[in-house]
Amino acid sequence: MKRESVRPLPRQHDHTFGQDGKRPGELRTLIVVGLTAATMAVEIAAGMVYGSMALLADGLHMASHAVALSISVLAYVYARRHARDQRFCFGTGKVNSLAGFTGAILLALFALVMVWESVERLISPVSIQFDQALIVAVLGLIVNGISVFVLGHEDEHDQQHLDHDHGRSHGHKDDHNLRAAYLHVLADALTSLLAIGALLSGKYLGLNWLDPVMGVVGAILVTRWSLGLLATTSRVLLDHQGPAGLREEIRKAIEAEPQTTVTDLHLWQIGPGIHSLALTVVAADPKPGEYYRQLLPRGHGLVHATIETVVESTIEAIGGNE
Repeated sequence: MKRESVRPLPRQHDHTFGQDGKRPGELRTLIVVGLTAATMAVEIAAGMVYGSMALLADGLHMASHAVALSISVLAYVYARRHARDQRFCFGTGKVNSLAGFTGAILLALFALVMVWESVERLISPVSIQFDQALIVAVLGLIVNGISVFVLGHEDEHDQQHLDHDHGRSHGHKDDHNLRAAYLHVLADALTSLLAIGALLSGKYLGLNWLDPVMGVVGAILVTRWSLGLLATTSRVLLDHQGPAGLREEIRKAIEAEPQTTVTDLHLWQIGPGIHSLALTVVAADPKPGEYYRQLLPRGHGLVHATIETVVESTIEAIGGNE
């Protein structure tokens, strides 16, 4: 039996895989945190000065999202500063998914609060100050609309932010931390939009009950987003097997060699858009591990591979003894 560890690039044996650099999402999220915090301060101050509970309540609501977005910023900073920490076997890429998982839980809690408040207002309706509430809703929509654009916009620089060895683009899909922040501001924008529609209906058509009903509708949509993000991030945190298509592509690339079989293949994500691979190759005349590494498909973020090679006759001898 012969075992060889394969490294995509000799200088990457510290297992940072580019995680020590600033990700595009870090600056974007920081900008949105500043924007959210400034709006929060203005609304709370205005609410206290003018005695508006609507402004004060929305200011406190913005404060909760500022905290959630701050978690995303801290995750970026922590992952970057600890990328070379030897306690992390494959770098700090999973901090990104952990932050996304936390953000998804906060989203679910936010949806739960929305449902609670909406049901409470359906059971015990309260008088609505439509003009003040509309001002708050419009202000919230503007701020969150800008935030959605900042977090969701991928410029040319981001498209060129590639894995330097494998040409893998690290976009919105792979950055779970950015995805969580984006869903937070998108949920806020949706809430503001639904609120404006409900308030206008209440003011001009007398349909006051639409306000809490729209709250429930918004909560259902936010819950769906939350569950989707929880599923995606939990697969990474629990080392779920990588994409079936990529695994099959790897298997076919290796088994294209004569009298060669892949008997064990493990592919898992270790960071945004990057994967680690461990496989066992059985062959009548195994080649060096470096040879099989060159056969691996490019463009999929395979930044770390460990290949074990086994002589076919050895397997047969073991089987015969049994």
